[in-house]
Amino acid sequence: MAAQRLVVIGGDAAGMSAASQARRLRGPDELEITAFERGHFTSYSACGIPYWVGGEVDGPDALIARSPEAHRERSIDLRMRTEVTEIDVAGRRVRVRDVDADAAAGGDERWHGYDKLVIATGARPVRPPLPGIDAPGVHGVQTLDDGQALLDTLGGLERTEGRRAVVVGAGYIGVEMAEALIRRGYAVTVLNRDEQPMPTLDPDMGALVHEAMCGLGIETVNGTAVTKILTGEDGRVRAVATEDDEYPADLVVLGLGVRPETGLARAAGLPLGPSGGLLTDLSMRVRGHEDIWAGGDCVEVWDLVAGRTRHIALGTHANKHGQVIGANVGGGYATFPGVVGTAVSKVCDLEIARTGLLEAQATAVGLQYVSVTIESTSRAGYYPGARPMHVKMLAERRTGRLLGVQIVGREGAGKRVDIAAVALTARMTVEQMTALDLGYAPPFSPVWDPVLVAARKATAAVAADVRAS
Repeated sequence: MAAQRLVVIGGDAAGMSAASQARRLRGPDELEITAFERGHFTSYSACGIPYWVGGEVDGPDALIARSPEAHRERSIDLRMRTEVTEIDVAGRRVRVRDVDADAAAGGDERWHGYDKLVIATGARPVRPPLPGIDAPGVHGVQTLDDGQALLDTLGGLERTEGRRAVVVGAGYIGVEMAEALIRRGYAVTVLNRDEQPMPTLDPDMGALVHEAMCGLGIETVNGTAVTKILTGEDGRVRAVATEDDEYPADLVVLGLGVRPETGLARAAGLPLGPSGGLLTDLSMRVRGHEDIWAGGDCVEVWDLVAGRTRHIALGTHANKHGQVIGANVGGGYATFPGVVGTAVSKVCDLEIARTGLLEAQATAVGLQYVSVTIESTSRAGYYPGARPMHVKMLAERRTGRLLGVQIVGREGAGKRVDIAAVALTARMTVEQMTALDLGYAPPFSPVWDPVLVAARKATAAVAADVRAS
């Protein structure tokens, strides 16, 4: 009996996790695996790029979990610099071309058949169609190739006096890249169209991040939109223009977020959600297609709190998707039930975390809530090194079900969000949370952990709201 043919589109977290897991379950005689990756790297940590750029970690090799050679040693036919240009669902085949081949000669395009298909095409950085957006010196940061290109530009500017960088966008990537460029000696301006940095936080919590960025020497201009990139006589970027001002720049980094890379899927008629991501069932099988799976940043995931699909681009999800897909392709059974929207980041020593819904998100899905904010410390107040920590908590009116938590503080603050992530997954109420048996010792926490202090205050707020209504 001939081996089944598995084709994987995309050689990063979801795609290669799927291929590797399927290979563990089924040998080469049973399952022939071919993976196509258009870039130069596989199985890497894109989340580490800002720290590579900032000089805190080595790269790019240190950011690669498994090389193409390592995958091939496991009988996975991984073809680098090979792009899939079309999916023929009816014909069970994909059209591929060699990226480096002569385009005038058709780029060496050919068809490759499959019995089972995994789509792991990732996401693409938002790059608005502004004048000058493609000028030399303007960089997106999504892949290791992007990181290397940025470092090459930085290397060419090392001897420039008064080096200036403008970061467009103040989400995770924008904030992390601003810090990286400060570390490299640049004067950095962040242009942000939102009210405060970190739109993944409510504005009152984002204001704490803004304060920390100012303390680091990062100029942050909120409530402003970029209108064009200005270039010099040499064609390189020289400034970024908004409606009200111009900001000189030797370098521009775009941190405007990402969108699902689903052009192939859309052209093939596969189902997409409101955010443009592929829609799958719990097994990560594309809805309505028995032998096609999808995972990673190109899919929408089920939000367990909001009760709808969302696009959340995180490596943690991508790796889990790949494991689930690989198990199912390999003859086993696994599911991915959904997410609660947990994320953590930092700027300098300020840790930033969130899980669940923001106020605007809760309102958008029709949930009524109460919100509380508390200030506590990361350790017992009398213990050396205790630092302030702000915790904001949302709870559903009347029921008291936890809806979301945001945390901003110094060392020891960020990973506390995991307590809330577990509580959200378990659909706990804030009152139930107050009884959680968390670890305590003065070097690690006050007697009442800050998350539990917030839960107590939220419990009281829910009760007061019930009495008033």
